[in-house]
Amino acid sequence: MTRRRLRSGTVVLGGMGMLAATLTSCGSEPDERCIDPVTYEVLPDYECDDDGGSGSGRYYYGGSIRNGKVSGGSYDKAAVDSGGFGSSGSSGG
Repeated sequence: MTRRRLRSGTVVLGGMGMLAATLTSCGSEPDERCIDPVTYEVLPDYECDDDGGSGSGRYYYGGSIRNGKVSGGSYDKAAVDSGGFGSSGSSGG
């Protein structure tokens, strides 16, 4: 009687399938930027104070930057499509 051995290629392909399924189910977080709420100019992160202090900036999610100003995103993180694998990649404003 001969024993049948699994080839390493079968194991690797099975592992790759599991990895692909895991990556497909995971989305990514939208871009978080600190901006001036009046001018929409991008600011350093220290200008956005999470503790309700004197920081002059607010966090803005998603969108794109052109000439140092952001557009096409939202102050509401939940309102922005994260653009994870398999999504349409659009965002609201």
